Formats: sequence, structure tokens, C-alpha cells
Amino acid sequence: MEYLEQINETSYLSVPNAPVYRKIMRCFYREYEKMNYKLYKEDIFRLLKKDEAFEHYSMEQLVPDLDALVKWKNLTPIQDPGRVYTIADYKNKQYQYTMSEYAVEIERLTVRLENIFLESGNLSTNFFVRLEKSLSETPEMVSASLKEVNEWWSMLQEDFKRLNQNYQDYLRDFYSGKTEQLMKSVEFVVHKDKFIKYLTEFVQEMQRHSHRIEQILIKNISLMEETVLEKVVQSELDIPHALLEIHGNAEPSIRENVQGKWNSLKNWFIDSDQRECECKKVLKITNDVIRSIIQNAALIVQIQNWGISRKDDYKKFLELFLKCEDLNEARRLSAHVFGIQKIQHFKTIEPREEDSINSSIYDEPPSEFLLKPHTRTYREKKDKRGFEDKSLEKMMQREAYLRQAKRQKEIVMQYMKDNKIVFSEIEEPVSEETRTIFLQWIAQANMNSRKMGRTEYGQEYKLIRRKENCVLKCEDGDLIMPSYILEFKQS
Repeated sequence: MEYLEQINETSYLSVPNAPVYRKIMRCFYREYEKMNYKLYKEDIFRLLKKDEAFEHYSMEQLVPDLDALVKWKNLTPIQDPGRVYTIADYKNKQYQYTMSEYAVEIERLTVRLENIFLESGNLSTNFFVRLEKSLSETPEMVSASLKEVNEWWSMLQEDFKRLNQNYQDYLRDFYSGKTEQLMKSVEFVVHKDKFIKYLTEFVQEMQRHSHRIEQILIKNISLMEETVLEKVVQSELDIPHALLEIHGNAEPSIRENVQGKWNSLKNWFIDSDQRECECKKVLKITNDVIRSIIQNAALIVQIQNWGISRKDDYKKFLELFLKCEDLNEARRLSAHVFGIQKIQHFKTIEPREEDSINSSIYDEPPSEFLLKPHTRTYREKKDKRGFEDKSLEKMMQREAYLRQAKRQKEIVMQYMKDNKIVFSEIEEPVSEETRTIFLQWIAQANMNSRKMGRTEYGQEYKLIRRKENCVLKCEDGDLIMPSYILEFKQS
């Protein structure tokens, strides 16, 4: 459980203020790549201001953000005594900030995650050639210097790592949901030959080189494990590392790392007692991908051919049916085309011309019924004929409506006296439309706590209610209502 504790350095990736922290760390990382390892807060603030999203970001906000990153051990503060000129400067503690080792690796990881979909794997066979060449030089490493051994081992592991990673990235796409769906599409048939040729060439090269690499490994396995690996460990120890020297003896961890890499390389090409080598697994996976591509392409082509051939057959049968001289000949052709049919009897509500039980339905005229598919996607065909131009009719209706609205406004406004409409003083009967407008204005003001409203003509008014009731005479009867007064605002 020594290495399974919580990693505080990754906290800034998931906190609520993560975008700001990530931007600060990305600025540090970009400067780290330029070998600017130490930055003042003023330098970071200047880099942040280049981004439009940090236009309103202030130095007062930056300081606590830097303190938080220091708390999570992403940044290491180093006090700069050379910039202290006053006691106030000393109290403020001018710091330079550097990225910790964990922070550098975390930012490298985030950059790779951002570009993971832009990087595509490939099945290059050059790595097999280079691996074969490097492994064939194993006997020469016995008498080589530690520096030459280290360079040879690094190149060998780098080629093996690239080979392993590239084939995994490339073949992984064929097992994703989107690629599987694409392989079953008609568009993929056009590109199938290109994929098959690419995969087949990889399989052939892999079979040829993997067999030779296996023979080289078996031939040099004792020499590698007894002598060369020990020189690789010594070459790694010969390189001075500051942190490894501080933490003490690093030989056990280096030896374990070297032995693990060698076992991975050996198990990739040589079968063990517990399982077959990784190389054979890759061959099986690649062959499965090729087989799947061929099967999907054949199925798509077959489905297309079925649709085309059946369509032509139906056209030919229809022509034969039209050339039948009588009903009996049509029945014989139907039996030949469709075979024995399952007979279904349908009862209709159409009246028959004869009620005799001896008359056949073939002697009566046919009845026509419109059948519609029972599917959710079915839609009736729309009438594609042109539509009538009713612009003139619309214009006439609009003019009529405007004239009616103007006339109604004049009728309503004639009840206004001294910018007021007093309902108790209205003596002549009002029309139904006028009464509706009055009641709408009253209702609109009653819904407002200030008892204010605005007419459709743009006039503001205030509703005043008296204690007594009044009678509003209308053309269709009398309306008993509270004695309201509408007081309009002078324009």
C-alpha cells in the first residue's frame, strides 16, 4: 500500500475552479518547455492576460490561486532575497515558482489526452526490421562499453514500445461501436480493398520477421540474461541522477525495471508454459478484422444484388401477367411464381349484385379498397400542386380589420371626458364589443398592485373604485358592476 495513497497533485484538475488552475499550470508548462523554470507571479499574470477569458482577472485573484497550487504541491515557492529593497518587500515575500516533478508529468498527460483523437496508430513493419537488427547485435554488447550498451538498450526498448503502442491504437478502432457500424455501411465497401491489403501486408511481414526474431531470442537468451542484462543495469547506474542519489540505493528498482522490460519483449515473440506469445494473438486479432471486413462487405453486396435482381424479376413477372389471355393462365403463372399460397378470407360490407350461392366471386366486378401501411414512419403523400395566391384577399381582410379597429377606438374614446371614463355617467347603451374592451381594461388594472394598466392604443390609465355600484346599459342587457373610474394619464 506504499504507492496507493491519494495523489494531491491532481486535485487542481477536478475542483470547481479547475479552468483557472489548469490555465495557470499550462502557462508554467509552456515556459518549462522553453527552459524557463522559475517564474514570478508578475510573469504568470502577464501570460494569463494574453487570453481573452482572463481579461478581468486581477493580481488579487492570482495570489490565492498560486497559494492553492503550492498547497497541492504542484508549485514550489522559492523566496528571492535579491528583490527585497524595503521592509515591506521583505514582509510580502517575493517568490519565484517552479513546477514539481509530479506537475510536469501531469501536464504532459493532459496534453496527450487533449490530442489523443488526433493521433492515429499504424501497422508499420519497420519496427520488426529494427528490432531484428538490434537483437542480432546482442553478442557484440558483451564487449561493448556501458555507454554503447545503454544506447543499444534504449533504442531496442523504444522500438518495441512504439510497435506495441501503434498496433494497439490501430486495431482498437476496429472494435469501437462507431467503426463497427461504419463497416456495415454501404460506403465502406468502396474502401474495403484498401484496408484488406494494408492488414494483409502487415500480417505477412509480421509472420516473416517474428519467426526470425524468435530464433534470435532463443539463440541469445542465456547470453542476454546472464551477461548483457547485467551490463544494462550497470549502464543505468552509471548515469548520475540527483533524486536517486538522495533517496539512496536505486539498484533494486533499476534491476526490476530492466528485467520487466526484457520479460515483456521475450513474451511478445516466444511462447511460455502459461500462455502463447503476444505476436500470435496479434495475428489472430488481425485475421479476425480481415474476416469481419470481408464478411460485412460480402453481406452488403449480396443485399444490394438481392434488391436489384428481385426488382428486375418482378418487372418481368408483371409483363407476363399482362400478356395472360385468361384468368386460368394468370392463376397458373401465379402458382409458378409464388407457389402454394396461404389463403385468407376477407369479409367486406360491399353489397353484392347477386345473392345466389352458386355464383362465384370471380363473376362479380371487383371492389377497390385503399390500403395504408401500418408503420409509424408512413406519411401520406402531399399534394404537390401549386397553391392559390391569396395576397389580395389577405390585404382586403387586413384593411377591413384596421378599419374596424379604428372605428372601435373612436367609439370607445367618445366616452372619455376630461381624461376620465366614469361608468356611472354613461347613459346610452354600449355595444358588446365596447363592453368587452372596458372589462378587459378593468381586469388588467385589477391584476396590478398599483391598479395601473395600458390600453392597446398605448394610453396609460389608473383604475379608481367607488364604494357604490352602478348599472352599465348594454345593447344586450344591463350590467350591474362596481362604480369604476378610468383615469388616463395626460400625454
